[in-house]
Formats: sequence, C-alpha cells, structure tokens
Amino acid sequence: MLKQVHKEIEELFPEMVEIRRYLHQYPELSFQETNTAKYIANFYKELGIPYRTNVGGNGVIATLKGGKPGKTIALRADFDGLPIQDEKDVEYKSKVDGVMHACGHDGHTATLLILAKVMKKYQDELPGTIEFLHQHAEEYAPGGAKPIIESGAINHVDAVFGTHLWSTTPLGKLQISNDVIMAGADRFEIIIKGKGGHGAYPHETKDAIVIASQLVTDFQQIISRRIDPLESGVITVGSFHAGDAFNVIADSAKIVGTVRHFNLGIQEKIIREIERITNGVCIASDAAYEFDYFKGYPPLVNHEKEAKLVVEASQSIEEIHTVDKNVKPFMAGEDFAYYTMKKPGAFFFTGAQKQANPYPHHHPKFDFDERAMPIAAKTLIGAYFVYQNTRESCSQENEMMRK
Repeated sequence: MLKQVHKEIEELFPEMVEIRRYLHQYPELSFQETNTAKYIANFYKELGIPYRTNVGGNGVIATLKGGKPGKTIALRADFDGLPIQDEKDVEYKSKVDGVMHACGHDGHTATLLILAKVMKKYQDELPGTIEFLHQHAEEYAPGGAKPIIESGAINHVDAVFGTHLWSTTPLGKLQISNDVIMAGADRFEIIIKGKGGHGAYPHETKDAIVIASQLVTDFQQIISRRIDPLESGVITVGSFHAGDAFNVIADSAKIVGTVRHFNLGIQEKIIREIERITNGVCIASDAAYEFDYFKGYPPLVNHEKEAKLVVEASQSIEEIHTVDKNVKPFMAGEDFAYYTMKKPGAFFFTGAQKQANPYPHHHPKFDFDERAMPIAAKTLIGAYFVYQNTRESCSQENEMMRK
C-alpha cells in the first residue's frame, strides 16, 4: 500500500502546490486565522472526513478512522503567518499588506491536506486512526498547541509526529534528533525610568539611554561568564526605544529581547541574572525599572523510539538521499514541544532549500522548494505505518510472553 500512497502523493503534487500558493497569497496572523481555518474545514467537508473546528481557538482536527484495529496517530501542521511585508517577486506573492507566510506554514498545511485526500481512499485498509491536526498560532506565544492540548483534543492519541520544511537545508535531506531538537524561547521586557533633561546638562539627569545601553552590554556577559561553557544559551535584545529629540536626554527607555535555552535550569539562572544585573545597574544609576519576563515555548525534546521510527520511514523514500540522525539542536523555538511533553512523538526537518543562497525563515524574501512537500507527506505517513507495525509487533511479543 505504501508504494501506491507515495505514487498518489506525487500525482497530486500540482494540487498541493496550488493549495500552498493560494494560502501564501492570503496569510493571517496568529490567533486571527479564521479564513484559513474555514478553508481547511471546507477541504475536509468535501472529502467527507469528519472534522472539528475551534479546537483550542482556531484549530481544526480531522479524524480518519481506519477499517482495521490499531493506534491513533496525530500528524500536525501549523497555518499562521507573520507580520512581515512580502518582498518576493513571484505570482503568488502575499496580497495582504504587512503579512506573509515567511516560515513555510502554508506548505505544512498543503502537505497535510493532500495527504488526507490520498489516505481517504485507503480508509478501509488503514490500521488505527489518523488525526490530521491543523494548529493555529505557532508563531506567537502562548501559541496554539497548548490550548489544543488543554482542550483534551489529543488525550486519546498514542503518538504525534510533525515536520518543518526548512529553507536552509538541501532538498532531499532529513534532519532529526533522538533528544532535544529545538530551543526553549522566552521574551523579556525592561523599562528604565530615569530623569530626562537638556542634552547640554547631563549631570542634572538620570540618562535612561546610557543605563539601558549598559544593560544590553552586560547581558552578554551572562552567557560568556555566568553559564557553564558546556551549556548553551542566547540573550538577544531585539528592540531598543528611547527619546525623540537629538538634544534631549530621555527619561525612559524600553528594551525587549529573547532568551533561548535547552535546559530549564539554565533558563532559571538566566532569568535571575538578567534581573540581578538590571537591579544593580539601576541602583548604581539611581534609577527605577520595570522587569517582565514571559516564559514562552519549552525546549522541544523528541522521544527516542518515535525519532527512530521516522528514520526508518525515511528509508523507503527515494527522494531522501541524506538523513542526519543526530542534528545539532536549532536555537529557534517551536510549540510542538508541548505535544512531546504530553505524548510520545517526534519532530523533524524536511530539507526545502530553493537556491544556492537561500533566504532564512522570517525573511521578507523567504521561500522554499515546493518539491519538499511530497517528501514531508511521505515521511509523515511512513512514520504512521511504521508506528502501527512496530506497536503491533510489540503487542504480539508481550502476548506471547504472558502465555
């Protein structure tokens, strides 16, 4: 059956591209994806596959129950866009001003929809159940995965698999890890409250810009001097706002940044150090401050058995020429982490590099090689079948041992 499934995925590649390009032209921001959710729901309605809408928000889950006994496997795709102006010169360029699919979520959605269309034909022959999990709001914490899980929508699921089309990884290469594969991603905001004044009389002020600048510099010493060199972490200040005039000393400054980590202990130490330094610098400058820290997505940790099943599934896919079984963790964050905290599962990267010097994710000219979508679909459904076969074999062995 699997070979025929692969063949039909290839045959529907033009429709997969058509869906992806349509979605690319009409992106919606996180938690605002109502039209995209309707599009997904209508697709399943036409297929005759039962589905649920408004799952944990704008989530859509379609259920394909096979005709044979087996496990229930969730295959996840996200579908939100980003607040970025699309600068590509292509016919499928975003038609929504200031919003674009700059991370491949349109491709993830098209992949899962066409996979569902193919598998509907084989429903009576399928062991177990496939849950096609379309998740909203991956890009903006607290994200869509957590409320979907809290709704109880995957309580009955035995395992969950997901992939990310990756624009900087060569087409035909698959990347996975038996352990942590993506970082925890947090956000912090600090407002310095100084005392403004005339630019010619700094001694009469408490210069918020100087104080905030000191913080930006000192934060980098947390990683280099306070964290074990064998551990990893990132502190990035991505936003710094203060002042309005060239000759006026600002009375306040706001810095916003992100922290990335692979270890919850390291996360807590970084939080303590950021506030300790902020407090110390402000005391020395006789200034006040406000400090807010938002814990975002936790590190994404794969389950070893499920990761190995993905590798096994990839071996039957001709287009995959390289499998990196122990890829170094990515510093980017992903709320798929919540799924693997709740259920056994694995997340992997499907190479989708479009050109020699690809634009990275979240870039205004981001794009990917659409030929990666069928590879992703084949790997996901392959993991489903391998999981069913493996678990069936384990059950048979356990039954024999009991006898």
